[in-house]
Order: sequence, then C-alpha cells, then structure tokens
Amino acid sequence: MSAPAEGPVPLGTQPQSTIGPSIEVHQALHDMEEPEMVEAHEEEQPTESHILANADHEEKGLAQLDHGNVEVRDLGWNEDAQAIPELVGGLPNEELWTLIRRFNKVLEATFRSIKKTADPSKQMYHVKALPEAPLGGLDLNIADEEEFSPDKLRSNIERLYMTVIVGVVGLGKHIARLRSWRERNRTIAFAAVYFVSWALDFLVPTIIAFLMVLIVHPPARSYCFPPAPIALIDRKTGGIKKPAAGVLGSDNSLTGAPEKHQGEAVEQEASNFVNSFTSIAISSAAGKHPQGDPHDGEEGASSLESTAPDPTNLATGAAEAKDRAAGGEPNTVHDKTKEPMSAAMWSKTRPVMHAVADIADGWERFGNALSPTAPFPKEKPRLKLAAVLAPVLLVSIFTSSYMFIKMNTLFVGIGFFSDPLIWRTLSYLNHEFPHWQKLLEIRNTLLKGVPTNAQLTLTLLRIGEANKAPLPPPPYSGVPPPDAAHATAGQDLEHLEAEGVSEAEMAAAVHPDATTQAAPAPKKQHGRRLLALIKSSTKGTVEGILGTDRLKAAAGAEHAKNRLGVLKSSPDPISGPIDFPARFRGKKGHAYITTEATSPALSWTTEREDIDPVFSIAIADIAEIKKVGGLGWKTKLVVGWATSKDIADGILIVDKRGDKKQLTAIALRDELFNRLVAIGGQVWEAW
Repeated sequence: MSAPAEGPVPLGTQPQSTIGPSIEVHQALHDMEEPEMVEAHEEEQPTESHILANADHEEKGLAQLDHGNVEVRDLGWNEDAQAIPELVGGLPNEELWTLIRRFNKVLEATFRSIKKTADPSKQMYHVKALPEAPLGGLDLNIADEEEFSPDKLRSNIERLYMTVIVGVVGLGKHIARLRSWRERNRTIAFAAVYFVSWALDFLVPTIIAFLMVLIVHPPARSYCFPPAPIALIDRKTGGIKKPAAGVLGSDNSLTGAPEKHQGEAVEQEASNFVNSFTSIAISSAAGKHPQGDPHDGEEGASSLESTAPDPTNLATGAAEAKDRAAGGEPNTVHDKTKEPMSAAMWSKTRPVMHAVADIADGWERFGNALSPTAPFPKEKPRLKLAAVLAPVLLVSIFTSSYMFIKMNTLFVGIGFFSDPLIWRTLSYLNHEFPHWQKLLEIRNTLLKGVPTNAQLTLTLLRIGEANKAPLPPPPYSGVPPPDAAHATAGQDLEHLEAEGVSEAEMAAAVHPDATTQAAPAPKKQHGRRLLALIKSSTKGTVEGILGTDRLKAAAGAEHAKNRLGVLKSSPDPISGPIDFPARFRGKKGHAYITTEATSPALSWTTEREDIDPVFSIAIADIAEIKKVGGLGWKTKLVVGWATSKDIADGILIVDKRGDKKQLTAIALRDELFNRLVAIGGQVWEAW
C-alpha cells in the first residue's frame, strides 16, 4: 500500500483536512454505525484521570495547546527527541519518557536487544474495562483476580527495586552522612535539636513537627538533606567513593552506570538484580560448587569441563541433575514431599506477587503525594498527610513518656487476649459490609486521588489524546552510552566540598580512571566454536520451521498465520501516530486510529488502496486489550538467541459483544496499545 496522500499534521505546519490511508477508507469509516452512548460517556468523565486530561491547565506544554480542527497533530513521533519542545507543562520530556518507557511492556529477545540498552520495568500487559469508576477515583488499579505469571512477578520485583530498594538505600546513605560528622555543621544542628528535645521531654512532638515541615514545605527537604548522587556516597563512612561502575554516569542509580536517557541505568540495575537473584537460586538447586571441581593442573588447558554447558543456565531439572550426579536416579516415586511442597509454593505465588505490587504502588503513591507531578494537584495531598499528623502532634504534646508506654502495653494486651472478640467482629463486618476492607485501603482514604506511576502515565497519555496531540514514544538507545561522567557530574555538591572534600578527590571519584579506560582483551573461551556451530544449526532449523509457516498459513492454519512476519529483519518503519503496520490473519496491512468520525475507531485494512476496511471497532466498544507474544516464551528464547533478531508481538482486542480481533507482527505495538487505552472514556483495570 502506498503512503497516504495526507498524513498527520507535522509540527509547525498548517492543519490538513484529511488524514489516513485513502479517501475511500475514511468514507467507509464515517459511514459505520456508531454507538449512541459514546459522547455521553466521554462527557461524564468518570475518573479524576479523565477530568484532569480534559481540564484547562495553567502551565501548558506542546501537547496541551489547542491544535485546531485536525485529526491529530504529530508532535515528533519520528523526529529527534532533542528537537521536541516540552510536551507537558511542568514536566521535563526526559521524565515524561521515563514514565512512558516503564509503563510499556518490552518483549524483546532475551539474549539481544537492538533498540534498548535497558530493560524497563514491565507494567501494562492486560487491561479490562470496568462498568463504573473505582472508589479511589483513579482507574488502572490491579485486579484482585489478576493472573499470575513469572514475567509479571519479575516486573513487580523490578519495580520494587527501582522504588523501594533504591529509596531505602538513599535514606541509609543520608543517615551515614549525618553520623559521619563529615558535614559537621549539619550534624551539630541535628544533634543539638535532638538532645535539647530529649532533655525537655519534647522529643516525640519535635520529630512529628519536623516530619510535618518536610511534608508541607518541599524546599525544607533539600535544605535539611542536601542531595548527593547515591553511588558517590560510601554507606559505611559517609564520605565519597568511586562508584561501583567506575564512573558517575547517573545520579539516581546505585552503581552510577552511564545512561543515554534518564532512568535507564536504574532500570538495567533492576533487571540485573532479578537476574542475579535467579542465578543464585538456580545455582543452589543445581548444587553448583566450583571448589569441588576437578583441577586441570595446567592453566588454559582444554578439557571436557571447558566445553560442557553450565547447568545453572537450565532451570528445568536442575535439582534432578544434581541428584543423578551424586549417584543414581533421584527417588521421586517415594518422595511424598515434592508435590505438596510444590503445590503450597505455587498457591502462594499470586498473593506474593500482589504483595510486592502493593508495596511498590504504595511507595509510588507516597512519592507522588510528597512531590506531585503535573497535572495532579500539588498542595492538597501534602496537606492531607500533614493533617493526619496534626492530632498525633497534639496528643504527643500532652502525653508523658510514662503514659505513652502505659497505653501501648494496654493495646498489646488487648490485641493478644481478645482473639475471639476480634474474629466475631470481623465476621460481623464481613457479613454486613462485604467490602469494608476496600473502604479502609489507604488508596481510597488518605491517598485518594494520588496516582501510582502507571496511573500518572495514563493521565499524561490522555492529555495528549484530549488535545488531538498523542505523546510521541520515548527515544531508544541504539548504542551503549560512553564510559564517561554525565555533563553535570560533581556539580551542585558544594556542601560536600565545604566539609573537606577537595576538587581533586571529587574529580577522581566522578571520572573514570585513565588506566582502566581501555577494556582488556577477552580471553579465548574454549568451546566457542562448538557453541557457534550449535547456534548456526539452531538458526537453520528455526528459519526452516518458520519458513514452512507460509505453506501452513495458505492451508488455513491459524497458528501459522499468527507467526508470519514475527521476525523483524529491519528497524521499525516510520509510522504513527495514526498508521501502525500490522498483520491480521497473516496478511500484511495497516491498523488505523481515526477520530474524524462520530466516535474514534480502530480499523485494519490491507495494503491495497482501493479496499474497504476489513474490520473496524469503535474505541468506546473495546472492553479488553491484551498484549500477546508473537511466539511462545520458550520459542522466543531459542529464536532470539539463534537468529539475533527482534520479535514483533501482537495485541488481542475484545469488544463488548465478545468478538475478538488479534493483530500480529506490530512493529509499534506499545505505541498502539498506549493510544487505545488513552483515547477512550473507559475505566480500566489491570489484569
């Protein structure tokens, strides 16, 4: 199919009257029957996210301006990211793209990723429309019946690392700085206030009042706790040190590794954190013990050990392999513990996954309450948090330490000896008010209206859609960042230099050592030729199997049709925000999102210009959107390793009638998903 006669309006050009594949396709879309409820549903604005997306904001970026009577305004989907002005008022583009990148689910080949140097936290897989808005006023909450998968558990652990673990480590390093007396004036001030309050028996009110000041007045945070790169501070001494990466390439990561775009270093750390944990677990199951390996006697000598595969890379059967190596077959027939233990562990996977997600969500909500991001209110969440502490402050002023201990021991005793009364009370509440626990959740009370990062990102995407200016996708790193300190490394750290850190020491810690700049030549690895032979053989087998899919698809095999075009041999084509190259039932074509009709619609047409859409779904009729892989996860591992090619994945769309449409081999799958969840008035729930 040739390029459309008129595309989305580029930045800085005059609006065009038509956009899309052809006049015939658009006419067919206009003539479709549209649901009568669409406009009323959008006007209702069921959640605070929808309200904020359609509000008139005081501080406006490019995506919040009135772009006139156009289909969409292209804000730079295929432009250099550095040339794009600020898209959302009060939010730098780098922070916006970090949110969007982490919102997306990246299903790249495990062993190779051409587009990205970091593996962002994977959040949005599967969403379903709800009939009404949730209690908290924001949609995209995690469903109680969310399906468990190891990949979701991995993504939640990565989120836990990037939010909770990094935050706790940063807090610990602030404490280390205070305790070290290296920043003497600050430590003296804290110590003086602490011991004077202790002497006057006023310590608890002082701490609570201090917390209230930090909550309500953000500048007090940087004044009392001057920021410093996490990787630059020694957690034991509180002084500066050389970052673990050997250079200060990023300020918010624990290693200080270089990054091309904001947030990539900590995202890569999170991925490696999970990989390392998994490697340790598999090594334990396999009984890996290098100290017990036979000694070669001659360094570099070829041996069977050098060519044998590492069993720690194979999770399946690792423990059984260990038992066989110890002598004999593992006695699984009389092992009455294996099945019960396996069932018990897997039965707890979903609650554990939910617990990890809830911790990460709670941390993100508190962070967004203390430091709100536009367009969410800035003062209201902080005042609510401070108001909760106000009664505690008042009570603490008139409560002596004796009364405090006396009341706490009373509550402990009541909680310990009132078990029958507690259970009867809970049974009554469960019977009379089945959802009383939901009403008391912190997201529906104290933090009502405060978003998680995913809810914040969805609101930002909705702002672009409401103004006919879809937010462009985040830029991707094509090559690794240079091994050098970032442009502002070591700057704005006068509070450290004033306490005895010389400029030479700072420069030595921030910049890489000249002697280690050149990477050492890799040692020759025995077995590389054998591995290359296996890889080449596997590649031929994979390409042969995938090559037969065309014959199977021609014979009508649906699975073969869905696999056509999944291997991407070239970079992503230039397309979007309207046109998304995709396949439907194996045929090449394009998915289009149009908004000129009575209501927005998603349609798919083949590459021929003179043909009507094969199908079209009104956006308001979409009830479920699910990201699906182009290949199964095991096949993806093999294909990604053997062919070194990216795999194009797909989307499954279900409408209100239950009809399903699956688009496959979508080069811009995440971008299409983001537009579909943001453009309509649906209230989504994450599954």
